[in-house]
Amino acid sequence: MSGDSQQESDTQDTAVARPRRRLVVAAALAPVLAGVGTVATLTEPSKADGTPQVKSGGGDDHGHATPVPTTVADWKQVAKALGRSGSTVRNLFYHTRFPRDDLKVISHGVKVTPGLALGSHAAFVRYSDDSVLVMGDLNVAEDELQQVIDALTDHGIAVTALHKHLLAHEPDVWWTHIHGHGHDAVALARGLKVAIDRTKSPPAKPVGRPPRIALDIPGIEAVMGVKGSNDGGIYKSVFARREPIIDGGLVLPQGLGATSAFNFQPLGGGRAALNGDFAMIADEVQDVLKTLRRGGIELVEVHNHGLTEEPRLFFTHLWAVDDAVKLARALRPAVDLTNVVPVNSERDPG
Repeated sequence: MSGDSQQESDTQDTAVARPRRRLVVAAALAPVLAGVGTVATLTEPSKADGTPQVKSGGGDDHGHATPVPTTVADWKQVAKALGRSGSTVRNLFYHTRFPRDDLKVISHGVKVTPGLALGSHAAFVRYSDDSVLVMGDLNVAEDELQQVIDALTDHGIAVTALHKHLLAHEPDVWWTHIHGHGHDAVALARGLKVAIDRTKSPPAKPVGRPPRIALDIPGIEAVMGVKGSNDGGIYKSVFARREPIIDGGLVLPQGLGATSAFNFQPLGGGRAALNGDFAMIADEVQDVLKTLRRGGIELVEVHNHGLTEEPRLFFTHLWAVDDAVKLARALRPAVDLTNVVPVNSERDPG
């Protein structure tokens, strides 16, 4: 999961270069899940745009298992096993995050906040074949890494990617993407909790009102064509892949594990540190990379987050420090090269 949660009015569809349906992000949207990074609430794709309809709860037309609706109450035992509560997104998956505000990370002179690039996430999905999927990414210090990997694999949770989201930084931090599938959600949650306990992740804390974001938010939104959110004082813009993503015969809930998310951390004077990632198919990768570099954005990684998703997804993580609106102008042409739809926040990001 690269990244965090999500939180008023829709921007006009015409503000985005390619036709896009409007989307609404849930109050508990994550990162970055960036990965699971970021999770998002979307409308179902219209038949008019040529995207296949995906049913919920009864399998799709190709025999793939599909997500079934659940409520927070259905995940009570999972929350107990994880030692903290989460929230449901569109009643199709249960999302929990584990912010790493215990880590004091500096990258290129910038003190990295949890909302910018530090945090772990997990999403649980119940399927029409009565199986359960857990996906996410864990933010792990280097001296915690091997123990976390051992705990995950010992409990039947696969490590599908291991990489960094930041350029040079201290102390060293790694992002571990996870994938578990079975018929016992509580067992998966217990295994995940064992891995989390191998880190110094702090216990859950009450979530208060986030601080005001000292950036030109209207200017950023006018450029990006999406209504962003305030996640702990970090401004987030999120876009989700338009096409259905199938992973191991399972249809992923739209917006889970297939988002492009961009985080702006205010630095004063209208400047921001930018971190985030693009979700791309193979044919989009090189044009996106070239466009980002032309805009002065530094590239951190190009990699996969999963092992078996179709279509195959590639992610590039990025970094830049500049005027926030200027950064948005550098991002937008690259966004327009990908088959995504904007995820509009329900809440005032100010």
